[in-house]
Amino acid sequence: MEAEMSDERCALVLEGGAMRGMYTAGVLDCFMDHDISFDAVIGVSAGALFGVNLLSKQRGRVIRYNKRFNSDKNYMGIRPLLREKNIVSTKYAYDTVPRELDPFDDEEYKKSDIPFYAVVTNIRTGKPEYVQIKSVFDQMDVLRASGSMPVVSKPVKLGNEWYLDGAVTDSIPYEHMLDMGYDRVVVVLTKPADYIKKPMPRLFTSVYKKRFPRFYEAFSNRHIMYNYQLEHLKELEKQGIAEVLRPSEHIKISKVEKDPNKLESLYQLGLRDAKRLLADKQGMEKQ
Repeated sequence: MEAEMSDERCALVLEGGAMRGMYTAGVLDCFMDHDISFDAVIGVSAGALFGVNLLSKQRGRVIRYNKRFNSDKNYMGIRPLLREKNIVSTKYAYDTVPRELDPFDDEEYKKSDIPFYAVVTNIRTGKPEYVQIKSVFDQMDVLRASGSMPVVSKPVKLGNEWYLDGAVTDSIPYEHMLDMGYDRVVVVLTKPADYIKKPMPRLFTSVYKKRFPRFYEAFSNRHIMYNYQLEHLKELEKQGIAEVLRPSEHIKISKVEKDPNKLESLYQLGLRDAKRLLADKQGMEKQ
């Protein structure tokens, strides 16, 4: 898994999943505990928002600030949705918390020589775009766009275009990293092995049908794209190109989960699963 163990270049791929990303937080903290490194990292939605903490070397920060702030009605939920048309408050979550209340170490992040990419969806073209994040504070709107869930979030303007959740068009962006020339990928999923995505109700997708028909089409067909990615990933696992970490247990959790105990449970599962994977790999190397 460590890049320095061979000449192969290995990329880390982080799926989204809103608060299911607590699983990813546990995995990443385990990687930090064991000094596991990669040649590049790509995250989508919560995978991007939480993944940047790997490069800033802030172990424990993701689970800490989510347990602290998620239950605040001004941070996430109906109140910011009604006030800002964003289910997660822009000012509170993307400015006040990372700059003041639980500071993100952007200077440490910028010292890293590991490129980090976030996936966003252009709502005009209905296509994914991949943006390298060189400074979290300077490019916070890119991360915000990547994690802006359709229907419950306003599009985010980047340059002259408008964007929403990258997961709509590339939920598990391992193919992009392979296309960029990386030899292998380690993929962190946030759903168990038996998960199959179902079609999004037309009530939600139809919101975009008239103004953004290409985004509407992508949003309507997301389940097809996602389930294909899962099947293709299985083939890459068999070929030894991909290594996949996914929750080994079913823990029911809301996309906007506020219960700190549930968040902690999923985080601990990520820690355990990652430790188990590393132990298994060490055992195989000794044989």
